[in-house]
Amino acid sequence: MTIRRDGDRVIWSEWRNPDKDNVDLPEFWFDAREYQTEAERAVADHSWEWPARTVARLLELDLRERAGWLARWECELGGVSAWLWEPDQINLFLFHPCRSAIREDRPWLQFQVVLDVPSDDPERQAERLAEQLVAGDPRQTAEVCGGSPEYARQLGYPWPQRRRA
Repeated sequence: MTIRRDGDRVIWSEWRNPDKDNVDLPEFWFDAREYQTEAERAVADHSWEWPARTVARLLELDLRERAGWLARWECELGGVSAWLWEPDQINLFLFHPCRSAIREDRPWLQFQVVLDVPSDDPERQAERLAEQLVAGDPRQTAEVCGGSPEYARQLGYPWPQRRRA
């Protein structure tokens, strides 16, 4: 769908579904102030998070505030995720040398660091993990998870062997 603001309204329209040719839904109109208030409330509500998700969110906020910590390693933070099917771990993703290399058609790699999350206080865990991560080169404990074998060779990293099921 398309979401747009029109004066004092927010409008949802132009519904699409990749699996169907025609989606027959009307436009929905919302008061823009009420919509903004509800969107802000939803963004601020973390009551649904499980501990690893909270750690991931706090860790990503902390690491993004430390703007230069990855520059010395020629890396850029891609994101920090926690997935329901892996409730006791988080995944940190890095780009090397940077994400812009993708659109500039230069060699690049994506790295993944898997971090275990015990059930203690999420704020303390996020702080501890941030200190550990910024203390060294994160590529030393990360695994290549994106890019290409040729880019890995050009950048001096081994390409991961395909795991057999």
